[in-house]
Amino acid sequence: NYEYLAPSAVSAEDQVRRLTEASQRDFDVIAVDVADADMVAPAVNELIEKGHKVMTFSSSDASGEDGCRRIAYVGNTHNYEDGAELAEALCKKLGYQGKVAVLVGNREVPCHEERALGVQDVMAKYPDMDIVEIAYDEDSVEKAYEFTEDFLKRHGDLAGIVCCNMSNPVGAARAVLKEEREQDVVIVGMDHDQEALCYLRDGIIYALGVQDCYSIGFDTVQVAVKIADGLLPGEAFPEKTEEKTTIIYQDGAAGLLRTLYGEIE
Repeated sequence: NYEYLAPSAVSAEDQVRRLTEASQRDFDVIAVDVADADMVAPAVNELIEKGHKVMTFSSSDASGEDGCRRIAYVGNTHNYEDGAELAEALCKKLGYQGKVAVLVGNREVPCHEERALGVQDVMAKYPDMDIVEIAYDEDSVEKAYEFTEDFLKRHGDLAGIVCCNMSNPVGAARAVLKEEREQDVVIVGMDHDQEALCYLRDGIIYALGVQDCYSIGFDTVQVAVKIADGLLPGEAFPEKTEEKTTIIYQDGAAGLLRTLYGEIE
């Protein structure tokens, strides 16, 4: 049996509170998708010290390098590379010149910040690529939409937008469509939201970095069961279970919509 205790918005303070509450409910294992390593790691360590079994999962880890004693991690270990690969795809599409805006997500969330850093490092390699604005939309479609509208108003020659979480490609695409700028603004972003995949299929979004979220969920439960049985990382399971990300273009969108959502053209 399992319970999935997801908040409506990302908050490290709320996450620490939920961890405390979960520790009082006799779970065999607690898994957390870390919102802020600096804030969450001490809470995890406190639970570990009290005898609870805690692991991390999804896209954001808190590892020993963060001072965290969590038992294992299952998920994306290459967020920086994902951001860099999306940025490279955008730069190539634009002929390595143009003005770009970046929608990040939440401050201090490791996966969002790492992707944004990968984007910035790639852009810095090309003298004719220019990041004109970076905005934190708090993983909100509505805020991403508003930020994109502002980008388009302030930068009439904006050539591209890089989106670092699952929500902001949707908000960016909606705004670009409303302003009828889909022909001259190239959007790249993360993950497999159904609306985003439809925009990819229709050519509004150029590329999406799709994480294998099914495997993340499946492997998290597999590892959690082994931890509950008293096993530690080693032969039974690795300390980090690495999941993959695949860059999907327009020709792959229909297949993903069919596989994930049963949507047939």
